[in-house]
Amino acid sequence: MAAGNLYGGVESFLVTLARAPRRLEHRFALFFEGRLASELRAAGASVEVLGPARLGRPWTLVAPQLRLRRLLSSWRPELVLVHSSWLKAAAGPALLGHRQALFLHGPVDPRFALDRLLAWLPPHALLSNSAFTAASASTLLPRLAPLVVGCPVEDRAPREPGVRHAVRQELGLPERTPVIVQVSRLEAWKGQELLLDALALLPRETDWVCLVVGGAQRPEEQAFLARLRARADTPGLSGRVRFLGQRSDVPRLLSAADVFCQPNLGPEPFGIVFVEAMYAGLPVLTTDMGGARELVDDSCGARVPPRADAVAEVLARWLVDPEARRALGLAGRHRAEGLHVPSVRVPLLEEALERALRP
Repeated sequence: MAAGNLYGGVESFLVTLARAPRRLEHRFALFFEGRLASELRAAGASVEVLGPARLGRPWTLVAPQLRLRRLLSSWRPELVLVHSSWLKAAAGPALLGHRQALFLHGPVDPRFALDRLLAWLPPHALLSNSAFTAASASTLLPRLAPLVVGCPVEDRAPREPGVRHAVRQELGLPERTPVIVQVSRLEAWKGQELLLDALALLPRETDWVCLVVGGAQRPEEQAFLARLRARADTPGLSGRVRFLGQRSDVPRLLSAADVFCQPNLGPEPFGIVFVEAMYAGLPVLTTDMGGARELVDDSCGARVPPRADAVAEVLARWLVDPEARRALGLAGRHRAEGLHVPSVRVPLLEEALERALRP
């Protein structure tokens, strides 16, 4: 079960699962039609859309819950895997009588009412995308030990020759100019403002262009994007920072870049895009918190305090040292291939699902 109205790391995870060879039969129930439903269908998955539901409008829950109850009665699943506490609340009584597992894609927070609800209506099992995320569960669910399974991440880096040159031509990027890229949702905790502050500290003679990839999906994100554009339209940054919006060709864009930088202000629960950047052979620069500590080390990148001067110091070194970038990128690719390819991670996920089936 997933929401389906937004698209980020959770949705990328589900599409990867749908595309990968599997032993178990997976079916998908979403509340909203959208990009996730389209990509799941394109991957050959069985997808049912329950209908829009809003917790703030309880009457909108009735029809989707009835549809879900009929689906579960027809499917008779051995396990219902729910991908957020919101979904568990929205599904409500339709889940009664079915064995349930909750996949934690972010920390459990007792300050949030939906997370507190888990203490009263706990799932039968917990899965988690990282040890960082799993550690948060003990506060509200002390009797459940999460199974840490990570995330399968597809290697979609282009293999055909000339892609880097072609993308740079499409974007009007000089061939020899180092390109910094950040790919993420447009949310302040992802660190776009910190990145701009760091770029402003770089020596003026340093050659670089920065691509900010990610589209505004909600009103607050539109306001944040306007703030970022205003910050980028200042001396030292103007004309060098480009906002590309939401893109479905992220692997192509990564192939045209030289450095991946996402200096989070809040901890990343896992960081699928870090692994995608490693597949692309890019050194990864992020802040020293959350799931990044399990993905990024000094063999493939750097983790720094969430300060503009710390981010700028690493960028300044990497931008003038292509050999260092190449060595870090190569090590990162080897690290990603060994840890997160679907052929490794999907079997581990399905082993965890089978363990979740046991009483």
